[in-house]
Amino acid sequence: MKTGSISTFKYNFRAPGSQVKGPIRFAVGRTVLGNVIVGRSQRGICAIFLGEEAQALRDQLVAAFPGIELRADQAALESELNQVVAFIDKDTSEGVIDLDIGGTVFQQKVWQALCGIPAGKTRSYGDVARDLGVPEAVRAVAGACAANVLAIAIPCHRVVRSDGSISGYRWGVERKRVLLAEEAARAVEFAG
Repeated sequence: MKTGSISTFKYNFRAPGSQVKGPIRFAVGRTVLGNVIVGRSQRGICAIFLGEEAQALRDQLVAAFPGIELRADQAALESELNQVVAFIDKDTSEGVIDLDIGGTVFQQKVWQALCGIPAGKTRSYGDVARDLGVPEAVRAVAGACAANVLAIAIPCHRVVRSDGSISGYRWGVERKRVLLAEEAARAVEFAG
């Protein structure tokens, strides 16, 4: 598993605060990090959640998109699901994965900044806030990371505490630890 190739994704940001255009079709697959659910709106992949239980992932999708119709569509999403799984497991994907990204203006700025953190590197929440010109917004940066619904595609796992320690991750601290260790190993491998 590698997670360094952000060129695999096409980042399509919706107007801040606008709702996803439903219905959201979804499919569940398996990665080296556990199960994954991929949700697709009319514009692209709008959700990538990691977890152990498929039903819990569906519940997260319902909670993330209240009032939007959800439809299981394993067959129609097979290609995109396979792309996401291949990216998570091997850092390879055939073709570009279109993302449909919502959020507030601030969340989108944070997520764009996170996409600029190279694989194998980390930044603190404070670093990201300072880079955005709002050094007092450390908690808001952490909140934007927690609100991210596109695991790995928007690399919130690369944000750590100011002392370098690993803190919360929507999909589990142990997954965050594994992702960071794998990326660090890959960065050393590529540098050598």
